[in-house]
Amino acid sequence: MSTNQQDESNKTKLDFLNQEFIKNPFPVYKDIRKKDPIFRFLMPNGQHAWIITSFKDASLVINDSRFVTNYPVNNEVEESNLPPHKAILSRNLLSVNPSDHRRLRRLVQKAFTPRMVEKLRERIEEITVDLLDRVQQKGEMKLIEDFAFPLPIKVICEMLGVPVKDQYKFQEWSNSLMESVNNPIFSQKGEEATIAFVEYLQDLIEQRRRYQQDDLISDLIKVEEEGDVLSEHELYALVFVLIIAGHETTVNLIGNGVLALLEFPEQKEKLISNPDLIHSAIEEILRYNGPAEVSNVRWAIEDVSFGEKIIRKGEMVLIALSSANRDPSEFINPDMFDITREVNNHLAFGKGVHFCLGAPLARLEGEIAIRELLQRMPDLRLKDTGDSLEWRQGMIIRGVKEIPIIF
Repeated sequence: MSTNQQDESNKTKLDFLNQEFIKNPFPVYKDIRKKDPIFRFLMPNGQHAWIITSFKDASLVINDSRFVTNYPVNNEVEESNLPPHKAILSRNLLSVNPSDHRRLRRLVQKAFTPRMVEKLRERIEEITVDLLDRVQQKGEMKLIEDFAFPLPIKVICEMLGVPVKDQYKFQEWSNSLMESVNNPIFSQKGEEATIAFVEYLQDLIEQRRRYQQDDLISDLIKVEEEGDVLSEHELYALVFVLIIAGHETTVNLIGNGVLALLEFPEQKEKLISNPDLIHSAIEEILRYNGPAEVSNVRWAIEDVSFGEKIIRKGEMVLIALSSANRDPSEFINPDMFDITREVNNHLAFGKGVHFCLGAPLARLEGEIAIRELLQRMPDLRLKDTGDSLEWRQGMIIRGVKEIPIIF
């Protein structure tokens, strides 16, 4: 089969804008893993890319230094020639070279270690109880709007020193940005959101320069003022990524987790009767229907052979995390949701140098939120049928826009 024929056939297999695929991509991934686990396909924005669907290959690519997140491809313009709002955010954790990535990560990782995150437990519990108190007597709620979104956004806002009153601006901007990734239909909306977000950060950081407080943004400004360890663009980009990543993961972890528990009511009852299973339940939620559909984009910096396939230097690569986490060669009965699963080496948070910085925080927020929700509202159920739920568009994130529930 010629390359063009292969691309065309794969184009019909994998369409990230197809509504049926967005709702349930797993049968498609299953078919791809069997027939052609590493292949080139046409993305929604018209670019060709390789997608990795098996667990073994995904694990190899994640840790392979021949695949980088900052390779200049397709005559990508230099940072100095980017529009101002994009230039400011270009020096972020997800797109800089390995040495800069290690330096930037080191500046913030202390705030996200399991030991430091554990100190937030009491505050996360307070926020959780308050949010559930507000809806308890109503007998129903919008899970995302009333609970899954405000919980992590309050936590990350308090850590960074961002006014919580602005939290819904972040929700609007974040949704637009996530939907616009490799999706030409939403690209203009995403552009407008980026500009608005950058303007907001400029005002916020300028305020912190004048009046520093006991928060993470002030700490980063102090580092920047001490020398060349942190540039101005890196400061903006760090805060931007921390706000987006600081809540997106947990929102979808809670939303997807509740849906899985409702899909498998025997697992919900098991967790209600034995709350200590919450730790393994969170790991199973992350594996079964995690918050990330695919990894951030990587490029090959040299020709790389995978069996009979050759990924050429400069070609784009995506890792289908949702597919790798349902690979039967790694997981027993991968399409079953089992909160007592003992071997669960999933890739939901990635691995290696790009392992999710906020994983300890997301895990703790998810554990507290879902455990408290089930203990307070054990009879919770969908208000409407699952078929009426609208899944968010975009290649990176995986989650539902809203989940009306009654209890």
